[in-house]
Amino acid sequence: MAGGSEASDSTLCCARCGEPAHLQCPKCVELKLPREGAAFCSQDCFRASWTSHKAVHLKAKLSSSVSDEGWQYCLRKGQSRTQKLPYFDWTGTLRPFPISSRRTVPAHIDLPDWAIDGVPKIEPNSDLQHVAEIKTPELIERMRETCRIAREVLDAAARVIRPGVTTDEIDEVVHQTTIAAGAYPSPLNYHFFPKSCCTSINEVICHGIPDARKLEDGDIVNVDVTVYYKGVHGDLNETYFVGNVDEASRHLVQCTYECLDKAISIVKPGVRFREIGEVINRHASMSGLSVVRSYCGHGIGELFHCAPNIPHYGKNKAVGVMKAGQTFTIEPMINAGVWRDQMWPDGWTAVTADGKRSAQFEHTLLVTETGVEVLTARLPSSPNVFPWLNA
Repeated sequence: MAGGSEASDSTLCCARCGEPAHLQCPKCVELKLPREGAAFCSQDCFRASWTSHKAVHLKAKLSSSVSDEGWQYCLRKGQSRTQKLPYFDWTGTLRPFPISSRRTVPAHIDLPDWAIDGVPKIEPNSDLQHVAEIKTPELIERMRETCRIAREVLDAAARVIRPGVTTDEIDEVVHQTTIAAGAYPSPLNYHFFPKSCCTSINEVICHGIPDARKLEDGDIVNVDVTVYYKGVHGDLNETYFVGNVDEASRHLVQCTYECLDKAISIVKPGVRFREIGEVINRHASMSGLSVVRSYCGHGIGELFHCAPNIPHYGKNKAVGVMKAGQTFTIEPMINAGVWRDQMWPDGWTAVTADGKRSAQFEHTLLVTETGVEVLTARLPSSPNVFPWLNA
């Protein structure tokens, strides 16, 4: 605090210690923020609270530059907007549409540490980026509860998918269903991601941003949901048919489902993580499809992403073996054409390099003493949308 302006209201309390405050953060004054959270009793209190207090400034800047500017195109991983469609050598027929303002989260919802300023604090430097955690029974029980909520949220999204619905409307369903369960939508503002879920259509491999485009008859769309509840994350996704889909797309989606199913079937203590990719690659290749190599499954728990890394392609160099108590995702992305990808100008949307379609399925898994528990498994109430499950 280089210099403080006198707080004219003597009833203000220090934002740190609660004592009567007579100084005010000059940056808060400049940004016209409420005085109640900007008052301090002394330079010492201000300096001691600076690390946490400065996040208020960033949140205000983001709110003014991003959140209030609805229905514009996304740029710079969610950190800026433009009114014009960005120039890009698009690989397929899909184009981005404008996105709406960031959705709000009620004050009673527990927040992950990136919710306000878009920057994860604990995750990048955690030891769990290098060591696959063995979860305690208490933590596993919290994950079961969280993953159940995640499944119910995804099912709610699946029920509204039809031609004419926008992916922004799907995001609204995901957001509101998550909040109603007392949870936080983990993707929201994670590294500045602007929405509460990912919606990936046709040639989009992953991390598509919900926008104003209406789903069309014959599309395929993946909805990727993660929720944060009681301090842990639960992550899953599924790819859905929109109306009447051609046979090639049906083959792609069913094969991707089978890739995940076959990979899950080998999960048990003592199996090497690298074997997952071998199983997936074998089934995809035999089906005339390719496996994306740029994105992988991951450990999950109190951190959104951590060790172990789970490559889905063959001859990978994943380190380690499975042990009871570990939790991680398997989420193969399978392409109808080449495996290579390109990134759209928004900095998030990964698309196939040849413009052909891609599909994905994901579950959060727990390694048990005897095998595996699918924490995000389908429920009896889950929508009946996959014809091969009825065979």
